[in-house]
Order: sequence, then structure tokens, then C-alpha cells
Amino acid sequence: MRLYRSIQALLTTCATVAASAGLLALGGGTAQAATPLPQHVFAPYFEAWTGENPATLAAQSGAKHLTMAFLQTASKGSCTPLWNGDTGMPVSSAVFGAEINTIKAAGGDVIPSFGGYTADNTGTELADSCTDVNAIAAAFEKVVTTYDISRIDLDIEDNSLTNTAGIDRRNKAIKLVQDWAAANGRSVQFSYTLPTTTSGLAASGLAVLKNAVTNNARIDVVNQMTFDYYDNAGHNMGEDTKTATTGLYNQLAKLYPAKTPAQLWGSIGIIEMLGIDDFGPAETFTLADATNVYNWAVGKGVNTLSFWALQRDNGGCVGTAGSDSCSGISQGTWDFSHIFAPFTGGGQSTNDFSLGLSPAAGSVNPGGSASAAVNTAVTSGSAQTVSLAVTGAPAGVTATLAATSVTSGASTTLNLTTTAATAPGSYPLTITGTAPSGTHTATYTLTVNGSGGTGLVNGGLESGSLSPWSCQSGGAVVSTPVHSGSKALQAAATASQTGECGQSVTLVPNTKYTLSAWVQGSYAFLGVSGGATASTWTSGTGWTKLSVPFTTGASGTVTVYLHGWFGQGNVYGDDFTIS
Repeated sequence: MRLYRSIQALLTTCATVAASAGLLALGGGTAQAATPLPQHVFAPYFEAWTGENPATLAAQSGAKHLTMAFLQTASKGSCTPLWNGDTGMPVSSAVFGAEINTIKAAGGDVIPSFGGYTADNTGTELADSCTDVNAIAAAFEKVVTTYDISRIDLDIEDNSLTNTAGIDRRNKAIKLVQDWAAANGRSVQFSYTLPTTTSGLAASGLAVLKNAVTNNARIDVVNQMTFDYYDNAGHNMGEDTKTATTGLYNQLAKLYPAKTPAQLWGSIGIIEMLGIDDFGPAETFTLADATNVYNWAVGKGVNTLSFWALQRDNGGCVGTAGSDSCSGISQGTWDFSHIFAPFTGGGQSTNDFSLGLSPAAGSVNPGGSASAAVNTAVTSGSAQTVSLAVTGAPAGVTATLAATSVTSGASTTLNLTTTAATAPGSYPLTITGTAPSGTHTATYTLTVNGSGGTGLVNGGLESGSLSPWSCQSGGAVVSTPVHSGSKALQAAATASQTGECGQSVTLVPNTKYTLSAWVQGSYAFLGVSGGATASTWTSGTGWTKLSVPFTTGASGTVTVYLHGWFGQGNVYGDDFTIS
């Protein structure tokens, strides 16, 4: 199908298709052009399925612009995009309309994003699902006119990268929308969001852009997802962002030889994933990485800085990879947003700082002590005075700071002491830093050990209670057989379960330990999981001591377990220790 047609014929075709699809009739003379986005914009992703208010989170975080994720069809074959593919969330002013208007009134805007991994993997990405180019264009146009926006993002991953028919339809539709916009006094930008390697786009992503050139579809911004490399290599995520982006620049220079260096850098976007990405701790984007990337992006003049996702910008799940609700690292709420926010409008820095702990967790025996470095850094602007305080210490724990005020960029020490009577358990302590620019917090998790050695509570089961052990059905504290004392742990393996019993233990991060216990029974397994993975096993009717060396990860948290094997009967454990 030829794309160069008369404007009148184009508008007539689009209007007919839109009306038949139940969409907004197009081509009217009353269209109001949206305000273009700033030349440099910070627009983190907002997860639209959570039920949260995007305007509220934008105001709280300081992120004036948001990328709204995602629009997709409810089922393969449909030409009607919906928020999250949810039939109860159509493209209409009643869904996000008021919130978007509030964001605009505060000086911001949104970028609706089509696709995403789920849609690209299920055939519900719009151009994969819909085989009518005109209907795809009409759907894009409806989003533009309903929300009065100036940029649409297309997140193309997974199967959508190999669907050549869908790629071609999508780019043809982009060209139709750009012609429609020009005829109606609008400027509509399109961005592609694509996965990357550490040296630039893979061939499949580059093919999407080459097809756009073939179809005369203007791609204003190419966002690369600088995370989830899944290459089993070590990563400095900030430096890898630089090499990936430089690789993209070189690819775009060949694809668009008429563009100047400033135009090429100005057509690039960078999308990070906060903290620990889906691959795991080997791919962890830190606050220091964010500052590094921010300064580099400002210097290069890239178009967009973003991250996945706004709801992850908090330290609520230290050690967890790939969560949609927290970063998995120790940080204050909105720390990443505060670093990136000045990028909008040109990267003019306001004063701000970050706050972190090293390590972020530790364990002591009752009567022992621990310490951690409290680190601050200038994330934008100039250094300022930061007042520090620590709260949350339980009875029997004394928490003090070597200095209660530092200049951002300096460090001090958190000192913790316990008494012999301090109750075993894990306790989160909050360190708060307050400066003229605002407040940041970080959390230190102190574990006070019980009987059984470092980090373990009730390692000899002599309390007579399972707690804090948790077992599958049949797990119990027993009085026979025992290795020492009067109690031991029973894990009940059946035909349908291994009978696993376990407890979560928080240790010093990135540290070598050895788990030991006495076990007996057929196929008795002793091991750790979670922040470390290691195990061993034995079979026997008498007690055998097993030892499992392991190294903690960034969080220090692991799960210690004992289990049997399917259909092999009960196994027993006693005198669990970590050293």
C-alpha cells in the first residue's frame, strides 16, 4: 500500500475506520495542539495497573513527567487498546483524564506507552494484534486527542522484535499519524523503547528502526533499556549505560547520516531499572550509578532519562530482585527521582544529596556490638549541611551516630550495642538525613542472635516451639530422636512434599559463612536459599554432621532449611549453627 496519498483521502479513510471501530472521528478542524515536551525530559514509568494515582506520585516524587505503562489489547486480534488490556480501563477521559490534567497543571505531562513485555509476549501489542494499519493509526490518534499528549512510546520486546509483519504495520501507522498530525496543526512524536546490549542495540532492535526508515516514519527518540542483559557477566551498570548509549549513537549515525552529533544525542533516551533488576544482584543499579549516568547524560545532551519504575523508588525490600514495588537496595523513598528530576528542561541542578549504609545489615550475639558507615553524597547542585538521626532501636539496643551533622559528601559511623538481655530477633533501624533540600532515609537491619550461633534463632529447638522455623505439613519439634539436649526438628517428607522446614536469617552482606547441623534419616538435605544457594545431603539411621559453606549476597538475608525427599519418610535435624 502506497503511503503517499493526498491528505484529504487519508483523513477520509482514517475517519471511516475510526467510526466503524467506535473510535473518535478524526480530521476535525478544532484539534488543540498539545504542548511539546521539553528538549530534555525525565519521565519515569508509572505502573498503571496498581490503582495508584499518577498525579499524587508525580507530586510526591518530584517527577513532573511520567511514562504511562501500558496500553495493549484485551486479546489477540483486537484493534482496541486498553490500559493494561483491561476492558474496564478504556482510552477515555474517565480513565486517567483528571489525573493527567492535574499533572499538566503542575507543569508536567505524560507519555502513553504501548506494548511492554507481557503484551509483546502474548500477541496483544497493538500492531501485533491488529492487522489493519488504518485502525492502528486511528487508535494512536485517539490517545493523542483524548489526553492531548505530544508523544507516544512504543515498547517493543520479546516476540514483537521478530514479528516482521507487526513491525511493518506499526511503522506504516506511525507515518499515517504523523501526516494526520501535520494536517491538524499538531506535532506528535514517537519513541521506540528497545532492549540493548552493553555495546548498543541487537540486530533485532536495529531492524525495527531500519523498517521505520523504509516506511518514512520519523522516530523522534530511541530509548534503550539498559538493564536485564542476562549475559552472566559482571556489571558496573552506570558504565555499561555509557557504553550501550555510545553504541546506540554510532548505530544511529549510520542510520541517519544527515543528522548532526547534537541531533543524534538529542534523539536518544536512557531507561534504567532501579536497584536489582530481573536478572539478579549481578545487575544492580545504585544511587552512585544514577549520579554517574545523570551527569554523563547532561553532558551528552540526550533527550530522555527514565527508569522502571516510579513505584520501585524506595528501599522497602532489600535483597529482592525484579520487584514492581521496591528497588531491592537500601535507599530512601524517591532518592532516584531526586537525582534525575533536574534533567527536565536541560539539567539545571538544584541542591540534593543521597544517604546510604555500608553494610545495610548485621547480626550480633546478645551483649555484642556492630557498626556501619553512614555515607552521604552530593547528587546535584552544591554540598549542604545534613542533620542525621537514628530511630527504631528496641529495648536493650543502644544506637548512636559518631556525628549528628555532616556536609553532604562526608560519612559518619552508626554504632550499635546490645545487652545480654536483648531479645533475639531482627530489628529495622531508620537513619534520617535532613537538609534544606529535603529529607532522605536509609534502613539498617540488626539481627540479635538467639541460641544456636550467629544469625540463627532456636537452633537447638530447646524452646520446645517451632518459632521462628516454618515447616510444611507434619513438621514439628520432637523429643526423640535428639542429638543433644531434649528436643530436635522433624521435617515430614511424604509422596507429595519434601517436608521443608526453614527460617530466614539476616547476616553481614557479601560475607562467607558455614551452616552446620546434625541430621539423620533417608535423604536429609541441609542448605540455604534466597540470598545464597548451597546445600548438601546424607542418608543414615544415626546422627551425621553436615556443613554447608556459603557467601551472602548484597542483602545478607538467606533462608536456612532442612528437608527430606519425596516418599522417603521423616528426617531430623538438631544443633543448627552458622559460623
